[in-house]
Amino acid sequence: MFARLSGTPAPPGSRGAELPHLLRHAPGDDRGGEEAAEPGDALRVPLPDHAAVFENLDSSDVMETPAFPTVLKLLEVEYQALRDCLIKHSIIIRGEFVTRPLNITQAADRRDAFVKGIYGHLFLWIVKKINTAIFTPPAQDPKNVRRAIGLLDIFGFENFQNNSFEQLCINFANEHLQQFFVQHVFTMEQEEYLSENIAWDYIHYNDNRPTLDLLALKPMSIISLLDEESHFPQGTDTTMLQKLNSVHANNKAYLQPRNIHDARFGIAHFAGEVYYQTEGFLEKNRDMLSTDILTLVYSSKNKFLKEIFKLESAGTKLGQSTIIQASAGSQLFKSADSSKQPSTLAGQFKKSLDQLMKILTSCQPYFIRCIKPNEYKKPLLFDRDLCLRQLRYSGMMETVHIRRSGFPIRYTFQEFAQRFGVLLPSAVRLQLRDKARQMTLRIAEMQLGTDKEWKVGKTKIFLKDNQDTLLEVQRTQTLDKAAINIQRVLRGYKYRKEFLRQRRAAVTLQARWRGYYNKRNFKQILLGFERLQAIARSQWLAKQYQTMRQRMVQLQALCRGYLVRQQVQAKRRAVVVIQAHARGMAARRNFQQQKANGPLVIPAEGQKSQSILPTRKRKSIYDTITDTEMVEQVFGFLPSMIGGQEGQAPWRFEDLEAKSQKLPEVDLDTVPLVEESEDDVDGLAEYTFPKFAATYFQKSASHTHIRRPLRYPLLYHEEDADCSAALAVWNIILRFMGDLPEPVLFARNGPPGGSVTRQIRDSLGREGGTRSPPHCGSTQKSSRRDRGSKDISSMKLKRSSKITSQVTSQLNIGEEAFEPDGPISDRPMSNLEKVHFIVGYAILRPNLRDEIYCQICKQLSENFKTSCLARGWILLSLCLGCFPPSERFMKYLLNFIGQGPAGYGPFCAERLRRTYANGVRTEPPTWLELQAVKSKKHIPIHVILVTGESLTVMVDSASTSREVCLHIAHKQGLSDHLGFSLQVAVYDKFWSLGSGRDHVMDTVAQCEQLARDRGENERQSPWRIYFRKEFFTPWHDSQEDPVSTQLIYRQVLHGVWSGEYNFEKEDDLVQLLAKHCYVQLGASVGSEAVQELLPSCIPSKLYKTKPPEKWASLVTAAHAKAQYTQKQAKPLAVQEQVVDTARLQWPLLFSRLFEVTTLSGPRLPKTQLILAVNWKGMYFLDQREKILLELSFPEVVSLITNREAQGGQRLVLSTLHEEEYKFMSPSSVAIAELVAMFLEGLKERSVFAMALQNRKATDDTTILPFKKGDLLILTKKQGLLASENWTLGQNDRTGKTGLVPTACLYTIPTVTKPSAQLMSLLAMSPEKRKLAAQEVQPTEPLPEEQPKEKPHTLEEFSYEFFRAPEKETVRRTMLPLARTQGHLWAHSSEPLRQPLLKQVHANAELRDPACQIFIGILRYMGDYPSRQAWTSVELADQIFSLALQESALRDEVYCQILKQLTHNTTRYSEERGWQLLWLCTGLFPPGKALLPHAQKFVDTRRKKLLAPDCSRRIQRILRTGPRKQPPHPVEVEAIEQNISRICHKIYFPNDTSEMLEVGTYTRVRDVCQGIATRLQLSSWEGCSLFIKIADKVISQKEGDFFFDSLRQVSDWVKKNKPQKEGAPVTLPYQVYFMRKLWLNVTPGKDVNADTVLHYHQELPKYLRGFHKCSQEDAVHLAGLIYKAQFDNNRSQLASIPKILRELVPENLTRLMSSEEWRKNILLAYDKHKDKTVEEAKVAFLKGICRWPTFGSAFFEVKQTSEPSYPDIILIAINRHGVLLIHPKTKELLTTYPFTKISSWSSGSTYFHMALGSLARGSRLLCETSLGYKMDDLLTSYVQQLLSAMNKQRGSQTPALADP
Repeated sequence: MFARLSGTPAPPGSRGAELPHLLRHAPGDDRGGEEAAEPGDALRVPLPDHAAVFENLDSSDVMETPAFPTVLKLLEVEYQALRDCLIKHSIIIRGEFVTRPLNITQAADRRDAFVKGIYGHLFLWIVKKINTAIFTPPAQDPKNVRRAIGLLDIFGFENFQNNSFEQLCINFANEHLQQFFVQHVFTMEQEEYLSENIAWDYIHYNDNRPTLDLLALKPMSIISLLDEESHFPQGTDTTMLQKLNSVHANNKAYLQPRNIHDARFGIAHFAGEVYYQTEGFLEKNRDMLSTDILTLVYSSKNKFLKEIFKLESAGTKLGQSTIIQASAGSQLFKSADSSKQPSTLAGQFKKSLDQLMKILTSCQPYFIRCIKPNEYKKPLLFDRDLCLRQLRYSGMMETVHIRRSGFPIRYTFQEFAQRFGVLLPSAVRLQLRDKARQMTLRIAEMQLGTDKEWKVGKTKIFLKDNQDTLLEVQRTQTLDKAAINIQRVLRGYKYRKEFLRQRRAAVTLQARWRGYYNKRNFKQILLGFERLQAIARSQWLAKQYQTMRQRMVQLQALCRGYLVRQQVQAKRRAVVVIQAHARGMAARRNFQQQKANGPLVIPAEGQKSQSILPTRKRKSIYDTITDTEMVEQVFGFLPSMIGGQEGQAPWRFEDLEAKSQKLPEVDLDTVPLVEESEDDVDGLAEYTFPKFAATYFQKSASHTHIRRPLRYPLLYHEEDADCSAALAVWNIILRFMGDLPEPVLFARNGPPGGSVTRQIRDSLGREGGTRSPPHCGSTQKSSRRDRGSKDISSMKLKRSSKITSQVTSQLNIGEEAFEPDGPISDRPMSNLEKVHFIVGYAILRPNLRDEIYCQICKQLSENFKTSCLARGWILLSLCLGCFPPSERFMKYLLNFIGQGPAGYGPFCAERLRRTYANGVRTEPPTWLELQAVKSKKHIPIHVILVTGESLTVMVDSASTSREVCLHIAHKQGLSDHLGFSLQVAVYDKFWSLGSGRDHVMDTVAQCEQLARDRGENERQSPWRIYFRKEFFTPWHDSQEDPVSTQLIYRQVLHGVWSGEYNFEKEDDLVQLLAKHCYVQLGASVGSEAVQELLPSCIPSKLYKTKPPEKWASLVTAAHAKAQYTQKQAKPLAVQEQVVDTARLQWPLLFSRLFEVTTLSGPRLPKTQLILAVNWKGMYFLDQREKILLELSFPEVVSLITNREAQGGQRLVLSTLHEEEYKFMSPSSVAIAELVAMFLEGLKERSVFAMALQNRKATDDTTILPFKKGDLLILTKKQGLLASENWTLGQNDRTGKTGLVPTACLYTIPTVTKPSAQLMSLLAMSPEKRKLAAQEVQPTEPLPEEQPKEKPHTLEEFSYEFFRAPEKETVRRTMLPLARTQGHLWAHSSEPLRQPLLKQVHANAELRDPACQIFIGILRYMGDYPSRQAWTSVELADQIFSLALQESALRDEVYCQILKQLTHNTTRYSEERGWQLLWLCTGLFPPGKALLPHAQKFVDTRRKKLLAPDCSRRIQRILRTGPRKQPPHPVEVEAIEQNISRICHKIYFPNDTSEMLEVGTYTRVRDVCQGIATRLQLSSWEGCSLFIKIADKVISQKEGDFFFDSLRQVSDWVKKNKPQKEGAPVTLPYQVYFMRKLWLNVTPGKDVNADTVLHYHQELPKYLRGFHKCSQEDAVHLAGLIYKAQFDNNRSQLASIPKILRELVPENLTRLMSSEEWRKNILLAYDKHKDKTVEEAKVAFLKGICRWPTFGSAFFEVKQTSEPSYPDIILIAINRHGVLLIHPKTKELLTTYPFTKISSWSSGSTYFHMALGSLARGSRLLCETSLGYKMDDLLTSYVQQLLSAMNKQRGSQTPALADP
């Protein structure tokens, strides 16, 4: 309305400056004149608060305030005029002007009257303007008659305890309206009856005319007397009351005062008697402005002020006087109309009421009575007295009486006939169908009789209420009878039809059954005759068969004996021939090698004597054989030789082979094997294999030896593939042990299709469709011509297992891995192939390992065949060297091995312990391992050093590269062994074995596999193992270890000669050769000597490019100019220079290489990469060895591995640039360990640190001042620092030196001075780092970013899933804009009229919420104006709340946000839109159809600040699942500042806190785990997070998201807490980490938990007196509490009486006096003076843990179920159950264990618990406001106990065997 008025053009004659004047004179808030006046301060007239005496009269004066000049300015009056108006009163006496002063009270009244006058005239002016604006003059055309509807909201009748002049006026108006209402109702009734010609009697009603005459009838009415008395100057309220009493004493409606002191009079109104207080009547009735005020207004220069007071320049009538301006400027007053008295307030009210009654009389009124049910505005609450009082006051009693006196029910004839026509018979109803009046009369006469209590008019029938009720009852009965008849007929028809159908069906069934029955009997008779014939024929044939069988058995026995003897003789001859040729070939080869290498190596005596022992000739093939002979028979084809000595030396290592010098063989006792803790063998007696079989074997399988195939595996397997593979392995075990014959009699030793391992791999990958490509680094075959090129990955990458790399992918996705009828198990196999088959499946399928061990042990149990038993123990020993059993079978297997043969028991036990310690192998056994089983000794291998020396090392099946490297370093005196590793070369392949957990024999097995791939025998694989430097440490010092330096020096020379290390410049090569000549020849060298030395240093191709003399001259010149020659340096120093040069020049060649696959990351393509870790940092290379990313070690923030991730091991790398990379690599653990070792080593050796906070200068000059972010250089000195908390350092910025607290430092992992850029990154917050990283764009785009992709939109998605766009009319001027913004998928600033998606548009209930969501998005992004101020949290709730409840709206929200981000040219709007998308991606994922589009939308906008994070959040939300609550305010506030990493403060019971990083997907359990790690707790089980909000403390559920739990609790508290409407609701909260469940809590077991949590949680409960404690215990515990609180501070002992309540329970303080307590506590404290604070806290907990109430949560409740207990009791809930405690004596009344509690429930005011069973149980009823906490705590205890019981049963329950 204001806008309409302000925008309305001014009518003719009006002034345009009225609105500013109006705003200036608008009243404002009174601020006491303390500030400068504003337009709203116009009426702040200063109060005359200074009293004075003027001419013996009380007077007042105006104090000077800052508001007074403002008032003068706004009113535009003179200072003296305003002052005189406020403090003086002017009157005219006999034509003279008389002025008298006003006292303070009168002056205040004058000021208030002035303010009220201005306000009242302003109000009337505004009403006039409104009427003028909305009033439309009536048309002149008489045809256009304007009709109007008016609404009158009348006063309610008022009768208060103290009624005054206002109540008199209101009740006077109500009397008039009641009179009008009664007369109107009576008139309507009379007109109704007259129009219908109904004879009726006059209805008497109560007429209130006497009361109206008393109030208003002149000349002696109350209002007339009131006005008369108001005109008298000496009139008072008392004189007025006296007149009323005297005039109306005899009037029944007038009630006189009860006594002479009562200043009240009463009036008997229609609604009741009301007494009015006469005090203030006259003053309120007069209510006139003083002439002084009017004179002041006239003197104002403000025209608007004069206008509202209706003053004119010539003269204006003001009441009884007129203002005339004289020529002298003085104002004279004269009477204008002395006979006419001024109008009073009562007169004005009466006049206005008379006008209202005239208007009501001329209209047709309708009355609506509103009854208020109660005074509290509550639903379903009716106040009977209040309702009756309102009905009585409103006159409804008279109205009801009038209506009840007549005929309240009235129908027209047509309505009556149509409603009650069913009461007539059908024939009569049809006859009178068109005669409504006759039908009405007939119905009334039939049903109501002819007593004529009802009346019939012209068009209506008039009824009483009881008659209408009677007709309705009869009509209902008639309709019910008709409905029953209809139902009866329809049901009869339905069931009759159903009966006929069933009867036909029964006849059909009977016919079919009889036919079938007779046919079946006939067939049984025929079957009987056939069986009789079969029995007779079978007896005759059986006799013939028995005779024939006897004859054939005799013939077979003769033939088989002959054939077996022939076969044995042929095999023996063949074996002798093969052995002769093999031994001859081996002898000749050994002789040739020994002849070429030099002197022969004489083997040890033991071995020699053993090898030349003659083999005893067996007398018969049926003689028993020993274990050694059995091994010779099984693996006799394997020669006794050291591995890796056959064949040609690998390429690039021929020189080492030619000059290799064999070192002495190492004894087995010196091998540095990893020490393993021995198990307690005494406790293995009960773990027998028969017991395990009885417990875990299925299908009634026994533990003893059998010779038939199994139908089911021995153990239970979930996957069918495991079951099939287990049965196939069983058959191979039977064939290996001789219990099952080979498929073909004459089996060949080698399969035609390749090795067993390859065929296993092919069978496992058969259903995959394609075979995985081989390892990129280990299968690259390079030709001779390009071998000189540098190929880091092919030389250094570790070769992966073909079994694990090509088969694991099929196993992970659950493909069928084995076909029992495949070609592997059906063809003949050699014994070695059988071993590979069994062990290969155990390696690939961990679930089969226990199955294989059980099968072998079963065949060894009660097996009395010696040859079979020996084969089984051989197989068991081979398996023990490759894979260990599970924890479940470990002790049983150890017991079984311990009871085995003396030759195999200790040997197998040692192999099992070694395998268990070093892990599972990745390859089957090699032929060297089979040889070791043959001799029951370790395996000798040759390790070649870069110096050409060879070292023989004894290893076993479980030996790792780390063990071998440590042993070699120890033997060679190598102290700086870090970076040295084993490297394997075979054929043209070369890879690193590392110095970690990789098994040496796995590498040998891979070499044998390569030989088999080339078609050669594995015994001929020419592999070599070298001990070389693989990488340098960042802190490498060549002077530290001379042995290491010499080895690296020789490696560099060999690498340069072989082409492994290349120089870019020829001068560098010449310098290296000069240094080598100095080392070999000294300071003086000759040309000939140099020429002889150079061919062994320069690559052959390069050497041929120049003549030898030229090379010699270049080297000689460089040698002469070198400083080391001039200074005569030591050769070792020159070698150190060469090593340092190689370290700096070839960092990538001296790196540990790993294969990784990028899963996500901002600056790396998602493909297979090579990770090189060296002394400089981490390098990521592509397959072309191009560096894609380089990270130094200070830039690495964290490196996290996940071994159990689906698809392979995962690696998560976080950098200092706030970038996160995710990789998949089989070597993720090795990568993490290597980087962690480098970081720890750098921090230990680093002297560079950064200040984490500011430290100002102090008076102590020894303390170094610094600022946050300063670089501090630490000095490692002794003596100055007596504590580890301080260190000596120098501020690089200021150059000053002093002591620095270590807590304020961050050690930078570097040994060189960090750059300024690195320091600035370290000093930045994570958010600033992210911004800084985004500002630095990559100079070259990644391969996956070329060419640059166009930003993706939802255009393609909209074609299928969006609704059709609306057809809207567009102006020509807006046409270009509409074309660009007309797409539904593009940005728009207009609200949506319909949802975007078809699915949402089809649901009418979701259309409006979807449009409201879009309005919320517009408001959040600033694209939609709003009068109301919306907070970001409220808008986020509006956007996401409905989407979380309705899944159909989730894609709609995504589409709306992405729509607003498409083609959005407003920077602020786009930034807010990305914030919304960030919030959305943390709440729920997009649908399947929208997911690729949303992902591509984000990925094509990587340059946006939040885009990478949104991409990661989409993938994360797909894994974690959607949230349940809208974003928490913390999340919204953080993203508004573009902060994506949120840290939340967690409080602990010991009044400390920690900042912990929490994310959108962080669950409560993750926070608890992080806190436990931060506090170094042994376990967080039983602990939980608690939210303290308002006056409640509520625990959080472990599985809930952290922010969801916070939001749910805060919303619940806000809902239950009353809030003011429109006021912002902010509830502060705190998150605590405390122990909730006190299960398995033993004080002293976890000291950190005791000192941080347990002590501070139990101490308040103890001090409040909840425990029952003796006086002695209280003294003892008080000493511990004092020690824990004050430690060694004895100054507080004297003030123990003051702090007694902090040491002793409050219920025990009265047992002794304060002084006695002090003495006893002092003695107790002296006993604990040697304890620390932590020990005192633990001792306190140990003291109270003996009590049954330890660890309880106490609740004081009122119980109403047990009369024998007190009304108020204490309930304690702990690990024992629910305990009831007497509140005063602290006696334990009873204990209810959790097993006896059947159910419980709680509410806001109660907690109920049912005990025992339903039949014989009881209930505990409690009244408490903490029922929700008791319910939650009890539920948590029961769930925790049930979970523990289920785990225990799961571990102890044996597998049930089927009968």
